[in-house]
Amino acid sequence: MSLTKTRSTGLDYLLLLSLAALFGLSFTLTSIGVRDIPPLSLAAGRLLVAFFMLYPLMRLNGQRMPAVGGVWVAIFGSALFGNALPFALVSWGQVSVQAGLAAIFMAIMPLVTIVLAHWLTDDEKLDRWKFAGVMFGLAGVIILMGWSALQSLGDEVLRQSAILIAAICYAINALITRKLTHLPRWSTITALLFAGSVLLVPLSLLMDTPWQIKASVPSILSLLGLAIGPTAIATVMILIIIGRQGASFLSQINFLVPVFGMLFGVVLLAERLPANAYLALAIILSGIGLSRLSRQRR
Repeated sequence: MSLTKTRSTGLDYLLLLSLAALFGLSFTLTSIGVRDIPPLSLAAGRLLVAFFMLYPLMRLNGQRMPAVGGVWVAIFGSALFGNALPFALVSWGQVSVQAGLAAIFMAIMPLVTIVLAHWLTDDEKLDRWKFAGVMFGLAGVIILMGWSALQSLGDEVLRQSAILIAAICYAINALITRKLTHLPRWSTITALLFAGSVLLVPLSLLMDTPWQIKASVPSILSLLGLAIGPTAIATVMILIIIGRQGASFLSQINFLVPVFGMLFGVVLLAERLPANAYLALAIILSGIGLSRLSRQRR
């Protein structure tokens, strides 16, 4: 997969919006899933199901798992920071944190990614346009949340902190994944899901005894939905987007995730969409446009 980046096209933004929708849906599905399934088992289950889904597709595409070697260090690192750890942290946090608020917490990820990319890469340097885009995005998130929500951030501090740590994990993974974009796509994503399963399934078996869980149909369907959409399909899309446009472009997705998270909350959880969400959406999209000006100017 080529790392050569070109001017952003409509396809790039369509991929970004689609991936944001999948991630926004994941918070709603997680809120449903943790009603009956322990957070660790929910995270392990979505990884394991996604692995068994993608392995046959990998073989049908004539690819195999990567050979044993140094590349597996990056694979396990990406699986840890991009799948296992954030999935478990977010699931545990959402036992009491609302889906919309959990999605909004993810908005810190672009800040971390852009700063890390500035120091750790040669082609993702911070400039005034990216900084301005981040500030616009944060302003939109504040409007989306409202001051009353901001004042309630002290509640359930441990679970909220877990979600914030998950956002940092995603930022780290956005840079680690760059080291995997030269590998065959199906082989890479299947290896990532395998590694994530290896990290979480034994812990789930040890701590949750999942064979004793009596999960409802909605929780089981939520687990399957998490495995298919925000896990399997999203992993493919992440590799495509980073290969086309880089880690900072991908990081802007987290300005959109709160919007999609709230929209799915309205549809699936009967949440009321606040009037200021529309203004927030316009500001967030403006921030994404500003952050891309530096690339367009070059």
